[in-house]
Amino acid sequence: MRNPLAAIICSASLVLISHAQGGGLRSPSNAIAGNPASIPTTGSGSATLYLFGPDVSLKREIRLGDEVQLEPKDLQKAGKYTAVACAGTCQSVDFFVSPAKPASLTFLVHPSRAPVADSDVISGVALPFDEFHNLVVAPATVDFQLAAAGQRLLSQAASTQNGVAWFRTNSGRSAGALQITASVNGVSTRRVVQQVASDPCRLRIKGERTRKAIVVETEPVRDCDGNPVPDGTIVTFTAKNGRDTSTVDAPIKQGIAKAQITAPGAVDISAASGVVMGNELHVGARQ
Repeated sequence: MRNPLAAIICSASLVLISHAQGGGLRSPSNAIAGNPASIPTTGSGSATLYLFGPDVSLKREIRLGDEVQLEPKDLQKAGKYTAVACAGTCQSVDFFVSPAKPASLTFLVHPSRAPVADSDVISGVALPFDEFHNLVVAPATVDFQLAAAGQRLLSQAASTQNGVAWFRTNSGRSAGALQITASVNGVSTRRVVQQVASDPCRLRIKGERTRKAIVVETEPVRDCDGNPVPDGTIVTFTAKNGRDTSTVDAPIKQGIAKAQITAPGAVDISAASGVVMGNELHVGARQ
């Protein structure tokens, strides 16, 4: 929030600046957050210096003609600063403080879970900050590394634009944890995306009649890349006996879906999950 006293000083300096004589200020060259800087002055005699910026407001007695030394703690926030020197009349100068080099990295990845072998499904954005939490807007190169099961899947470098670097890529072909690392200036941040099997690709069932019902179950359900489909995926069993049709929805548990169907007569049983149909199974009538 802008300091009210600084605002009053600034307004006064704007009124008096046209009448100032004998003294002046020059902008610091290449001021960087958290680093010392100096403000050259001209003239002679004593004066009062006022400095205000994004997170500072100070008053100091100075000698005109000398350089005013600013300490690192005075310039920790990047942005616009104004220095005002008053000795009867006032002179002011504006200058900008740039962020320091990257010291931390904010890294966001979407989504947290992604199906395998999907195009452009994983994306990430990285924002470098200096040690004083200023966004580093100067171009910097961010290295993105993607690895799964100890194997590197992608290595990509991206230059920040206005403090932001990003990537988008396909998911891998194996279910499991995908490690994603963003690095800049020796600083790294890691995120994990859980890659899960996509929709079932092959669905085969088997079954037999027991004394009470027909027990039917799938073989291990996998996607087209051979990854086990996650537990909880629903398989719908459909039993047809003449004109009668009944269905049972069964979740996959430990890779297999199982159901019991009560039907004394001959029955044809099929299974489906999503858009995938399985084989048809014929079970004869109860003896």
